[in-house]
Amino acid sequence: MHTSIDVFAKVRGHEREELLAAAREADVLPYFHVLTSPAMPVVEMEGSERIMLGSNNYLGLTADERVMKGAEDALHRYGTGLTGSRLLNGTIPLHLDLEREIAEWMDTEDALVFSTGHQANLGVLGTLLGPADTVIVDSGDHASILDGCLLSRAKLRPFRHNRLEKLEKMLDRAQSDGGGVLVVVDGVFSMEGDIAPLAEICELCERYGARLMVDEAHGAGVLGARGAGTAELLGVEDRVDLRVGTFSKSLASCGGFVAGSHEVIEYLRISSRAFLFTASAVPAALGAALAALRVLRSDDGPPLLTRTLQNAHRLRDGLQERGFAVVSPQPLPPSPGVQTHAPGVRRGAGGPHTIVTPIVPVLVGDDWKAALLWRALYDAGVFVNTALHPAVPPGGAMLRTSVMATHDEDTLDHALEVFAQIKRDFEAEHGPLPGPST
Repeated sequence: MHTSIDVFAKVRGHEREELLAAAREADVLPYFHVLTSPAMPVVEMEGSERIMLGSNNYLGLTADERVMKGAEDALHRYGTGLTGSRLLNGTIPLHLDLEREIAEWMDTEDALVFSTGHQANLGVLGTLLGPADTVIVDSGDHASILDGCLLSRAKLRPFRHNRLEKLEKMLDRAQSDGGGVLVVVDGVFSMEGDIAPLAEICELCERYGARLMVDEAHGAGVLGARGAGTAELLGVEDRVDLRVGTFSKSLASCGGFVAGSHEVIEYLRISSRAFLFTASAVPAALGAALAALRVLRSDDGPPLLTRTLQNAHRLRDGLQERGFAVVSPQPLPPSPGVQTHAPGVRRGAGGPHTIVTPIVPVLVGDDWKAALLWRALYDAGVFVNTALHPAVPPGGAMLRTSVMATHDEDTLDHALEVFAQIKRDFEAEHGPLPGPST
């Protein structure tokens, strides 16, 4: 007897099919465009040069000679792949050096390297949490965090993005759940570009006896005096239990890590299925990540951090001056532990210290307007990312722009003038876009 339902039926007539077809027909689909050059400030994409304002290559190290040599040396010494898991035949000295140096950089007892950043979140959350536990997450957390929570089968309690009173309500409710409680937040949120109020989150976790994990994917290699991330910038490193990160942003490679106490890392090393049952990262990726980390931790690191965040301010301020709705500089709490001397931290006349991360979202609101605006910018030689529903709430469509340390002022200024011209032409045809006061 055959089943009456074809498991593949869901791939036909789904809610996105009609939208995708219409976007392709109008030639405004903003995804899967082909890059044919290295990830530089200006790239070759589909036959034309375009200013890249859609990369997570924050420090611009993917083309750094030292990083490329690290990859090349690893390739020649260890070959193209290790063809086995870390548990069996896939551990090489590069893993051990990288884990030791990550722990030193994060100022933790130990660290563990995964083959991808996505696996790091799956491997940590899927191992440390179980059905009897509760995990509390910010609604803006990265999808890999949600995937890890679902894998764990822990009770999931989300709270509205960066709303501390909602977090406290979830912590209070979790008291009756019966198991352990873990709060998980991004340090820098990948779409909004804002940072989590970690000092207040630490206080709530301590008050309610919950553990705290921070995903520093977009904070590590960007924020703090040594570039260790949001927890460093806000002076709460010793109050955060676990920090997860990736090599695919500032560290110019591919892979992920978790840093924390030795006992937790050792437990993950022998228990995490996402770690134990996947092939080890290719040697070139490890060599590149280790070389990039060493550049960041050298005397060349602080100037790279400074240039990245200076460029973020330049882009944000320039977009606002040209009438776009962009994120405001985020005030830092007046806490003794906050690194007000860190790269990128500014203070206005008599005002609080503020930070702007390299992620500068431009609010558009309407999905179709966002796609049309993306296409106009693309045709004019500027590439940005597009976030549409359901990646953002309904009416929250945005263009996600981001900068690198290696963007020069002329390149950013040219991109800003393209934005200004496109805005004038776009609004004449399609109506006004949200402005700075929105």
